Amino acid sequence: MLMSTTPTLEGQTITRYLGVVNGEAIIGANIFKDMFAAVRNVVGGRAGAYERTLADARNIAFEEAAEAAAKLGANAVVGIDVDYEVLGSDNGMLMVCVSGTAVVIG
Repeated sequence: MLMSTTPTLEGQTITRYLGVVNGEAIIGANIFKDMFAAVRNVVGGRAGAYERTLADARNIAFEEAAEAAAKLGANAVVGIDVDYEVLGSDNGMLMVCVSGTAVVIG
């Protein structure tokens, strides 16, 4: 599955547009608590454990969008947008959303 933030793929022709696909992943509050409890993981001002968790959530969201596109018969997703939202009454969760257009290239 080709996935791109651009609306087209250079050198490829989009033959069918199949619709919008999405993928979401939510990181719970315990991740934030764990991050602050493990301050020793912070190197050079970066929280390595937290960055890995965000990367995992982003990968899950991309995988879900790719699976949704495959179910529609797509072999690519274009125009991808990645958003991060804070959720919960105490802002204790982070949601990663990936959306794009499922297409057939050929």
